[in-house]
Amino acid sequence: MKGKWKYFRSLRFVILVIMTLMSITAAVVVETTIVRSYEDRAVSQRTVIVKNQSDMICNQLAVSGYMENPHNEVIDSEISMLTSIYGGRILIVDQSYRIIRDTYDLDRGKYLISQEVIQCFRGNEISQYDGDNQYIEMTVAITDPDSSDKEVTGVMLISVSTEEIENSRQVLRQKGTMILGITVPLILIFGFILSAVLVSPFEKITSSLEHMTDGYPEERIAVNDYMETALISDAFNAVLDRLRILDESRQEFVSNVSHELKTPLASMKVLADVLNMQEDVPAEQYREFMQDISQEIDRENSIITDLLSLVKMDKKAQDLNIDTVNINEMLGLILKRLTPIAAKANVELILDTFRPIMAEVDQTKLTLAFSNLVENGIKYNQPEGGWVRITLNEDNKYFYVTVADSGIGIPEEAQNHIFERFYRVDKSHSREIGGTGLGLAIARGAIVMHRGAIKVHSIDGEGTTFSVRIPLLHNI
Repeated sequence: MKGKWKYFRSLRFVILVIMTLMSITAAVVVETTIVRSYEDRAVSQRTVIVKNQSDMICNQLAVSGYMENPHNEVIDSEISMLTSIYGGRILIVDQSYRIIRDTYDLDRGKYLISQEVIQCFRGNEISQYDGDNQYIEMTVAITDPDSSDKEVTGVMLISVSTEEIENSRQVLRQKGTMILGITVPLILIFGFILSAVLVSPFEKITSSLEHMTDGYPEERIAVNDYMETALISDAFNAVLDRLRILDESRQEFVSNVSHELKTPLASMKVLADVLNMQEDVPAEQYREFMQDISQEIDRENSIITDLLSLVKMDKKAQDLNIDTVNINEMLGLILKRLTPIAAKANVELILDTFRPIMAEVDQTKLTLAFSNLVENGIKYNQPEGGWVRITLNEDNKYFYVTVADSGIGIPEEAQNHIFERFYRVDKSHSREIGGTGLGLAIARGAIVMHRGAIKVHSIDGEGTTFSVRIPLLHNI
């Protein structure tokens, strides 16, 4: 039962229903149009024929003086023949509105004062069709041929039956209904076949997707029957490629985290084992090994701290604690905190600001980002001395921070990867100075959360410049 309801909700069923409804509607419209067109044309032709014959009789009435002496066998015969042919009735009214001739012999001698007769005496002949009662009614003026102004001396009222037109119309409608009854099953059969053909490419896509439920296989979907299915295939393949990249990135991240966390632990284990295997370890050696173990613990703690910061950066931008911050003061505090580290490395820190700048930012996250950029500039500077210059400026929409150093630079082939997690240009040198490979990933994450952008320009051996752009207002 559930499978049957599933079919009624399918695209094939929808196409079938739409095609059937459209076809039936079109057939009904065509049938109605043809029947109505026939009726209008038949009534129009009947009206013209009766009007022409009535005009001829009216001319004879005027010429023969019938209005003064309503006795003329020829004219009476023509009037009777006209009513007999069309199954109608004719009344002739003189100027005093008295009926002088009635083909039904019911109202002769009576007076007929109606709107139609009055209008006809004024020169306005009327013709109208009553479809409900199935007759055409018209008035024809009888004019005096000797009068210069064509004086109307009488009015002929003609009522003509249209029963045979209605009968023909009913026959047409019955035939149209019969044709529709034959056509609908044919439309259903054709619609079922056509809907199956139209839906077939989508079923191919569904089948391909079902085969991809286990992991992310290397094959790709390629259903190019229609432009729409080709676009769906391309979009899905793009998503699949992205998922593969994310899966590879996740696996690489887990592998790198495991490696980074195990390395300090392995070093501590080796140092501890050496101490345990030796008896009467000299105090200097003991202190040296314990100092090494302490450094490895600090390194482990640094990696864990950076990982926690990175996890926070992966959250949505709604987690930002936005406040209006003096960016000049924020950068000044960062440099003040890092000055001891720079002094130890004999690196000069320089801050250039052109004007006071206030911006809506999360000070904690942005401080972490710029601290990592400046600290990287200090760590990777030249062995003997050097400098790190921080420049702050703004326009009407953004504020700009550049962090330039005189350091060792970054090779061109590595510049597209430096914001990746755990990526190091020189792994041996990075471990030597305590880098975790997460600082730039953290910085980029914080900047992107502020809807900002960060770029790098570097020449190997000549220094590096990071350029950051962040909106002054958070909701723009």
